[in-house]
Amino acid sequence: MPLAERLTHVQCEIADHPPQCLLAASKGVVAEALRHAYALGLRHFGENYLQEALDKQMALGDLDGIVWHFIGRIQRNKTAAIARHFDWVESVDRPLIAERLNTARAGMVAPLNVLIEVAVSAEDSKGGCAPEEVPELALAISRLSNLRLRGLMALVHPQPEQAIADFRRMAELFLALQQTKVHADLDTLSMGTSADYLQALQHSATEIRLGTILFGARTQESL
Repeated sequence: MPLAERLTHVQCEIADHPPQCLLAASKGVVAEALRHAYALGLRHFGENYLQEALDKQMALGDLDGIVWHFIGRIQRNKTAAIARHFDWVESVDRPLIAERLNTARAGMVAPLNVLIEVAVSAEDSKGGCAPEEVPELALAISRLSNLRLRGLMALVHPQPEQAIADFRRMAELFLALQQTKVHADLDTLSMGTSADYLQALQHSATEIRLGTILFGARTQESL
């Protein structure tokens, strides 16, 4: 199915609960496919691997208003490049990473938008801080002048019943942070992928991260 048809299908499905941001998860998708997605109206693209993302950013440097999100695990030796080349980082999970991003972002025009990744499903294969660590990490980030804490991100458990519990837990964590009144810019709850984005939207997600449902299998070039 062409990308245009895939996108139209998604837009119809989310019409009753439209997110603030539809993030195209573009790991393994060639730059020309992203150019086509941009022509169809998508502006936010999420990448997992630094070098792959930098290559695409260079190839698509002529596109005005394109917004790059880093959504993969962050290696300490790559924080400087990530801080300089992305608009958002959605996988901050400990103070050291936040501090390194803050230092590297110094001197740039705008603060770096960041999300705290939460290991809500407690799976070893997924990154993030423990739910109970969120308030302390949020406070630490709020003290860093080159970062702007925007909210939380999570990958929920693949088992449907557990996924619903995870969505609810994330919504509770997000609301609790907002109610502290300490973090003025909290507006983003990023959860939901191609497999569960409708359920995520029903549980207060403001951003969904869609890859396969838009681009097909990562080995395909879906134009």
